[in-house]
Amino acid sequence: MNYDIIITSFVFLMTMSIIFWRPKGINEAWPASIGALIILLTGVVSRGDIEDIISKIGGASITIIATIVMAVILESFGFFHWAAARLAGLAKGSGYRLYWYIQLLCFLMTLLFNNDGSILITTPILILLLKNLRLKPHQQIPYLLSGALIATASSAPIGVSNIVNLIALKIVHMTLYMHTAMMFIPATLGLIFMSWLMYVLLKKSLPPKLPEAKYDIENLFFTSNFHPLKGSIDVNTSKKRTKFMLKILLFVFIMRCLLFVASFLSIPIEIVAVFGSSILLIWRWYYLRTNPVDILKKTPWHILIFAFSMYVIIYGLHNAGLTEFLVNVCEPIVNQGLFYASFIMGGLVSILSNLFNNHPALMIGTITLTEMGLDPITLKTIYLANIIGSDIGSLLLPIGTLASLIWIHILRQNKIKIKWRDYLNVSLIVIPLSTIVTLFLLFYWVQMMFG
Repeated sequence: MNYDIIITSFVFLMTMSIIFWRPKGINEAWPASIGALIILLTGVVSRGDIEDIISKIGGASITIIATIVMAVILESFGFFHWAAARLAGLAKGSGYRLYWYIQLLCFLMTLLFNNDGSILITTPILILLLKNLRLKPHQQIPYLLSGALIATASSAPIGVSNIVNLIALKIVHMTLYMHTAMMFIPATLGLIFMSWLMYVLLKKSLPPKLPEAKYDIENLFFTSNFHPLKGSIDVNTSKKRTKFMLKILLFVFIMRCLLFVASFLSIPIEIVAVFGSSILLIWRWYYLRTNPVDILKKTPWHILIFAFSMYVIIYGLHNAGLTEFLVNVCEPIVNQGLFYASFIMGGLVSILSNLFNNHPALMIGTITLTEMGLDPITLKTIYLANIIGSDIGSLLLPIGTLASLIWIHILRQNKIKIKWRDYLNVSLIVIPLSTIVTLFLLFYWVQMMFG
């Protein structure tokens, strides 16, 4: 048994180190899959375990990939340029007003898609906008940083906005509907507090008055790249263009709502997600006369490999005795009462997320909870506290989530440098306070509505 613990712990630590380091920009799926292969070769994870892993992560992974496909389709429609132009227009020259519209955009994109998809959508939009406004690098950082933090944290209110949340839901046998009923109000209020706190900290760095835009972002894309749509949509008419984009967003919103309907009716949500992305692909094919193969090529399929591989490694740690150890440590804490347990477990997952990334942290935390024999409402509440630690508390360091790693990668591709000091100046104050406030709100909301 000691041999298994040593091997699995070493493989886990090496895998996470390479994921954080990413030598030569290596995709995170590579170290994860190599780590999983080593675990499988040691025999710590059995064939039966693999079948259990596939049953747990299969639906969640398909749902997330289908959602990201929708996000990639939006880009091909010109949504990024259109949204950047709309943000500039809504700001009306005010840097402060722009901050709040960016916060709203990032929140909505995560709710409509997921945290990884939201980062893939909002980061390019903000880069387009801020460069067009000719803001200096130090003036761009507050917008990019606050937008990324709220986009990632906004996966907390609904379970479908984060692949690891969806996987964990399956483990605790909780529906999307129940997750939203217990979590949406406290998590959203926590996010509002988080946005306000960031605004207080960053206000001095925000330009009160925005410079004039260098060029028309919207027309630049539609006149040079949107030729296939000229026959169907008059690209010179901004009003028609906006109407078209709103139709797309309305469709995505309806499909999002149908996920909750499906969950309530015990219909596999991945069926609805794949149906929605397929309809959007057909819609795009009709308007752009473009083969959907290019979208499938842009889809980050490696997320499936990453999720499966990480779960194999976590199962290896579980089988080697890690969760048994954590149960012995955490059970006395949980037995001291729901309030105390929520804060300790939420805080523990926050710390583990920042050390090892929130994917393994939440999986370990959730499996540990299921081994304690808790009553349903206690299990669900502490699980949701873990979600807060995983989705909000994990943002203390820029390596705590996969979405943060994607964000850093996009910035590097665009030659934008954000130092750890810039990140920590905000996160060290905002993240602990936002996590604590949200945990308070969750406890009292559950007591009031479900106690």
